[in-house]
Amino acid sequence: MAFESLSEKLSATFKKLRGKGRLSEADIKEAMREVRLALLEADVSYKVVKDFIKTVSDRAVGADVMESLTPAQMVIKIVNEELTNLMGSENAKIAIASKPPTVIMMVGLQGAGKTTQTAKLGGYIRKNMGKRPLLAACDIYRPAAIKQLETVGGQLDLPVFQMGQENPVKIAKAAIQHAEAHGNDVVFLDTAGRLHIDTELMDELKAIKSAVSPTEILLVVDAMTGQDAVNAAAAFDDALGIDGVVLTKLDGDARGGAALSVKAVTGKPIKFIGTGEKLADIEPFHPERMASRILGMGDVLTLIEKAEQTLDTKKAEEMAQRLKQNKFTLTDYYEQLIQIKNMGSLSDIAGMIPGIDAKALSGASVDERVLTKTEAIITSMTEYERENPSCLTSSRKKRIARGSGTEVVDVNRVLKQFDTMQVMAKQMSGGKKGRGMFGKKKGLFGGLMG
Repeated sequence: MAFESLSEKLSATFKKLRGKGRLSEADIKEAMREVRLALLEADVSYKVVKDFIKTVSDRAVGADVMESLTPAQMVIKIVNEELTNLMGSENAKIAIASKPPTVIMMVGLQGAGKTTQTAKLGGYIRKNMGKRPLLAACDIYRPAAIKQLETVGGQLDLPVFQMGQENPVKIAKAAIQHAEAHGNDVVFLDTAGRLHIDTELMDELKAIKSAVSPTEILLVVDAMTGQDAVNAAAAFDDALGIDGVVLTKLDGDARGGAALSVKAVTGKPIKFIGTGEKLADIEPFHPERMASRILGMGDVLTLIEKAEQTLDTKKAEEMAQRLKQNKFTLTDYYEQLIQIKNMGSLSDIAGMIPGIDAKALSGASVDERVLTKTEAIITSMTEYERENPSCLTSSRKKRIARGSGTEVVDVNRVLKQFDTMQVMAKQMSGGKKGRGMFGKKKGLFGGLMG
């Protein structure tokens, strides 16, 4: 999980502060020393850390404590605000051309996931901005690059323009003409990368930029390469003048140094982050939300947006009505598991909920095999049994086990999990905190973790 190590260290530091009624200058100095070490271990640029600590220390020492906050909370508030400023203050949106098509030039080194991110972004803006994107294959050097773009484009039902091994500048120009003729209002140029930055690569990218005057140049960098990602961002910006960064593999980087350094070093914002391997796993980068997650305060807004994108609204409304009427059934239970699975890993979801220990669910996801078994068991029941599970006698359970190719113990396990979720559903519908849903691996999702 992104920033896991940093979050743990900062939480431990602030826990010490909370135990003190008043904070002296020495207390703040000690806390800032620990924050500095935590940031350096997270692979944040040394200069960025030095400036950050100075700013926070100056503010913390001279701060008037608000009536509603304790001194420790005031320090955390300042750290939260400065982390947000460090990452760019607010979400930086993609610029849209006044006259279509908008041309977005995707650049980056090989291995950062540029081709996949190009398709992900295309899928995102079609779904969330109502655009009609065209993907253009301008990487004529990497083996199978064109085929890869066609594959991921096909999976998202996005059109792909390609001219084989033709000159990349000609391909870019022709792609824009094709878009104008076919009503595509956004063109993504998937350009070539290299294993390292060289003159030949930059000259080609400059030629494409000069020929098509892109609306945006987005650099794709791999978060797991840490300061190398920041150095690459600086080099591409010097050569091309990038407009923003797409940070990939943030879900696999427990340190997060690149996310905290890019804006400060290059002056260019992170616009999107890749949060997983699925083609839907991309989201706008919100500095204030990320700062909140780093400090263990959760990210409820992103959780709500994720839910809105993946959950069936009509089903959710019907579910709410049944919960009020205490009619939560085994069919409802299975549908809930499917929708939760579609939202991503449980550790990521838990990390967005304030006060939840996401580490307890690190790497947890709903196991496909267990879901398949659960579905077989539930569909082997009669409609009456699904609506009234209390009627399931020993003989009925044996019949269901035979029909689903499972054992009676598997049937009992599903029923026990259902009972747990029923209790939680009643608590949540009654306005109580649903912490138990995400508490321990052996809780609600005990047998469903992968």
